Parts: sequence; C-alpha cells; structure tokens
Amino acid sequence: MRGVIHHLDLTVTDPQASFALYDPILRALGYELHKQDERGFDWVLATATGHYSIGLVRAKGGAHKHDRYAPGLHHMAWSVESRAAVDRMHELLVKLDANVLDAPAEYPQYNDGKGYYAVFFADRDGLKLECVFTPS
Repeated sequence: MRGVIHHLDLTVTDPQASFALYDPILRALGYELHKQDERGFDWVLATATGHYSIGLVRAKGGAHKHDRYAPGLHHMAWSVESRAAVDRMHELLVKLDANVLDAPAEYPQYNDGKGYYAVFFADRDGLKLECVFTPS
C-alpha cells in the first residue's frame, strides 16, 4: 500500500529496560519480536499487504526525557479495531504499571467529533504513545 509507514525506529536511553513496556504492547497489537542484538530490538507486523516494523535503538549522547514540542516526533498512535481493544490496552498498561497519561475516553475534538476513542501513555523516556479506535 502506498504511503503506509514501512518501519519506524525509536531511540531510547535503555532498550533493555524499554523492552518491558514495548514487548507486551506490540505483541498485543499483533507484532512479533523479530530481532534482538546490541543495537536494540525489532518487532514485525506481517499482514496481507506487507511487513511493517518498529524498532528500539539505543540513543547516543546524554540521557534526557523526550520533548514532544521540540523538533522531532510529537507522538505515535496505533489504530485498533474497537473501543474494547482500547480498553484492553488500558488494562494491559495498568498491569504493566505504565505511565498512563489519559485513560480511555472520547475525544470529540479529533476526527470531526466522530467517535475518536483513545488511551494515551508514555514510555520511560517520555515519548507519548496512543492506542486509538475511530469508526469507519
């Protein structure tokens, strides 16, 4: 499919420590751990239209929290099939003792007020993440 993100690498201060959050989340979203080495980790989502990957790579330089309002990535969102899937992700996040920024709720300011339902959370480096359902 044209325009679909093929792969995304996220830099983190400690890939091994970040693995504890990302692995269960990505597995719940259908990704499988594909590779682990000194560089970090890669998960792959295999679909009928292709393979898509998300990687965790060790950041170079000093350790600092992510600033989503500085140049770079603001946040990343995964689409899911239902509101119940958003709720299940929230349950997983609570079980993982993740930093939940906003529990599942309707966000009428997004998607023209048409059923945008999401949970927002952050990784240990402060990168804002989201799991969202929007009706078709």
